[in-house]
Amino acid sequence: MKTQRVELTFPEKQIKKPVIYSLVKEFDLIPNIRRANVDEKFGWMVLELSGEDENLERAYKHLHELGVEVEFLESFVE
Repeated sequence: MKTQRVELTFPEKQIKKPVIYSLVKEFDLIPNIRRANVDEKFGWMVLELSGEDENLERAYKHLHELGVEVEFLESFVE
């Protein structure tokens, strides 16, 4: 299993949607939220995502399609 620490920046249209929940259900990932700041118009979150490489890659593609910016901070293998 691989763990990656990422920073996600959410556009206003995604603020009220269960984006992290979809990462769990659709891509079988385990999130660990480290920091976050979300208001009505803007949000960002630093989290660790753990899962199989293929699932992580599919999830990042999904986030990109939603308009969520993904910045990779670090990776490690458990």
